[in-house]
Amino acid sequence: MAMTPSIFDTHLEHFERDVIEASHTLPILVDFWADWCPPCRALTPVLERVIAQHAGRLHMAKVEVDEGANMKLAGRYGLRGFPTVLLFVKGEIVGRFSSARPEHWVREFIAEHTDLE
Repeated sequence: MAMTPSIFDTHLEHFERDVIEASHTLPILVDFWADWCPPCRALTPVLERVIAQHAGRLHMAKVEVDEGANMKLAGRYGLRGFPTVLLFVKGEIVGRFSSARPEHWVREFIAEHTDLE
């Protein structure tokens, strides 16, 4: 996976800083994924393209649910399956979706919940 300043890994210990606090500055998509999950692998390049199109106005945090205490984060947000994507704006979840989606759908989801086109 291509790590850029706009796409980064986070985990339970840094979630508050990396996502909640950071989302007061710009929207943060959080991709909860697992290595064993084919739909997760299908969604990753779609999310990466959408993030790149927003040129730094939208960031994405990747949370691997099988890593360390990250399943606690999945439990905190009531996630039932993977991938699940949460969109945080100003410290709050403003939208969520599960399973792989086409690129146009993800762009519309972001436009619907933020002031980004």
